[in-house]
Amino acid sequence: MSIVCVSDLELVARARQGDPAAFGELVDRHRSAVYRAALAALGSHADAEDAAQDTFFVAYRRLGSFRGEATFKTWLLTIAWHQAINQRRSVMRIVRRTIAPKRDEEGESQLAQLASIGPSPEEAAVQEQLHGAIRAAIRSLSPKLRDALLLAQSGEYSYEEIGAMLRSPLGTIKWRVSEARRLVRARLRQRGHVADGR
Repeated sequence: MSIVCVSDLELVARARQGDPAAFGELVDRHRSAVYRAALAALGSHADAEDAAQDTFFVAYRRLGSFRGEATFKTWLLTIAWHQAINQRRSVMRIVRRTIAPKRDEEGESQLAQLASIGPSPEEAAVQEQLHGAIRAAIRSLSPKLRDALLLAQSGEYSYEEIGAMLRSPLGTIKWRVSEARRLVRARLRQRGHVADGR
């Protein structure tokens, strides 16, 4: 019997009874959303992959605690967010961020080579300055504002799902996203950049 058309709740029930294919289907269905939540928290593809794997391991161990009060996806995203935040807080992550160069520098240099076909060096410099200013403005936000903004900007999650992940009421999440956007725009204006609706 195919499990592709089976609901998440039915798959959870089957997985609890020891059906590995049922849990595999849950992983396949939600892998992308879990990865993107981890990426929003960590900013590194490799670290997001690690956090996503940890999430599914933890979820499998905790299947018995899933009560269906939220959707399985929301429950899973909450685990993913907390796994990523725990990873972000680790001492090793702080040391790597301080000492080691960004993992994406090689990819960025390849992008820079491709971009040389397009805009002039002056235009590219202005764009790079703007992107750097945006990154700096986002990094300067408090963690609560930054996390809400990054999750909202990913376009992957509803405000309700973000609220569940961050364990905050819907109105609080909407305020945090709005306040984060306002602060980023204000900081860009202070540095002489046009926000362009960002």
